[in-house]
Amino acid sequence: MTDPAAERDAAERDAAEAASAFSHPPVAPDATAAYGEHPDQIVDFHAPRGERAQPGVARSAPLVVVLHGGAWRAPYDRLHISPFADFLARQGFAVANVEYRRGQSRASLPLPHQDAQGPVAGRWPETFDDVAAALDALPELAAGALPEADPRRMVLTGHSAGGHLALWAAARHVLPPDAPAGWRLPSPPLLRGVVALAPIADFAVAEELGVCGGASAQLLGGAGAFAARRPYADPAALLPTGIATAVVQGRSDIVVPEAVSEAYVAAAALAGEMVGLTLLDGVGHFPLIDPAADACAVVSEEIAQLGW
Repeated sequence: MTDPAAERDAAERDAAEAASAFSHPPVAPDATAAYGEHPDQIVDFHAPRGERAQPGVARSAPLVVVLHGGAWRAPYDRLHISPFADFLARQGFAVANVEYRRGQSRASLPLPHQDAQGPVAGRWPETFDDVAAALDALPELAAGALPEADPRRMVLTGHSAGGHLALWAAARHVLPPDAPAGWRLPSPPLLRGVVALAPIADFAVAEELGVCGGASAQLLGGAGAFAARRPYADPAALLPTGIATAVVQGRSDIVVPEAVSEAYVAAAALAGEMVGLTLLDGVGHFPLIDPAADACAVVSEEIAQLGW
């Protein structure tokens, strides 16, 4: 039996956390580069700053690739995570904030709400096309836009739907052989690892729980395509990867509940792979990307353990 008072308190806490995370104005990048012709096929670069930074020294900082969340829906773009990208840059990382094509919008949807009756989640196959193309292009783009970035020390991170995309990008070498052109890699990507933040990492569990209004099924083209396309898109079905992976999850997350991350970690264990899981008490969905929240410092430390 559900507790209405507890549900109300959880919703109020989530709203307050979201308001804090989205209260920071977008941070302009130091450089921007395109990896394709579509307006969404761009990457913003943030130069490393702070004590660890070595300005002007080539390949002096790990390259952290940020993939934003927003249920793969059109109104949610990279700008909302730019304060988090800037936070990481201030910790001495070189940061690439990747944009990608998302779902078609049926209605105006202001951040930070989730609404299944609003925009459709994702595009098949374009969302995946873009993430694959961006990751393939990043070493060359970073060399031109941000010489301090060291692609040999690349760490992927992503929040929510972006956490899914980070896990998927690290698993491209284990995609089925008949995956769409450009997705599958012949060998593991050159990554130090992945830090996935409250990721939509197990599509079966996410659909059971109705995460983001059934966004996982929408991403794959609807219920009729879900079973056939899931082996090409669901991180829980793409294991083991052999890539060092950590998941950071708030125990109080009501947007992407803890059960989704736990299912992914369990699937990895069954596949013979250990995935680190850091559970944060009293933390919901949005503090993981909120520079004003203690949880954001935890995320930075997880990334540092892989990148430095």
